[in-house]
Amino acid sequence: MAELVFFSGTMDCGKSTLALQMDYNHSARGRGGILFSRNDRAGNAMISSRLGLKTRAVEVTDHTDFWDEVIRTRGAGDRVDYLICDEAQFYSEEQIEQLARIVDEMEVDVFAFGIATDFRTRLFPGSQRLIELADRIEVLQVRSLCWCGRRATHNARTVDGVMVVTGDQVVVGDVDKRPADPGPEALFEPEEAGAPPVVGYETLCRRHYMRRMGAQQAARYAGTGEDPDICAVGTVRE
Repeated sequence: MAELVFFSGTMDCGKSTLALQMDYNHSARGRGGILFSRNDRAGNAMISSRLGLKTRAVEVTDHTDFWDEVIRTRGAGDRVDYLICDEAQFYSEEQIEQLARIVDEMEVDVFAFGIATDFRTRLFPGSQRLIELADRIEVLQVRSLCWCGRRATHNARTVDGVMVVTGDQVVVGDVDKRPADPGPEALFEPEEAGAPPVVGYETLCRRHYMRRMGAQQAARYAGTGEDPDICAVGTVRE
């Protein structure tokens, strides 16, 4: 029986790596599939992993109809036994329902990969619909880590290194640069005049998410003898 499976986890837990591995495993057994993604870090029409793996995919837009994509591919003479759907949190609720229909009426396996909640700890609409409709939900076991070394459970957005909890749900930002890489002295340098704000993302444990303490803010107190957790109060930017 075909299944709709949602693989979920925070950033850095290996979702895209697993998506590429599953495509390899299924295609190696002679199964045919279509790969989809949206807003991948490597650009349009790509699925990429932070380990350096990447492959071409169909870019999902607001107008993508998964049912039509499968019909079109089969009409061209290609097999479609499964779909790999990366960055599924960015899909619409209607598109998730299309995927469920494909499983039920076409007997095509759908493997969806995505983040469940946004930087405000609110469910993405696509992820919420997947949780409501999926046959199985798999939480990835590779643990992302907070800057403190604890297991990361939340995705945080930063603007110029300061954690924010308001703003548009989807904003493209730098997820590869590690905020604590610069030396402590660089954290106190004034921003370049007129420079646009730098949007970034990092993973935090619940403790430091709730205290609004990202890596750069913690680094400000390195070597000062102050407890960054105590100094966290009031650092959040609205």
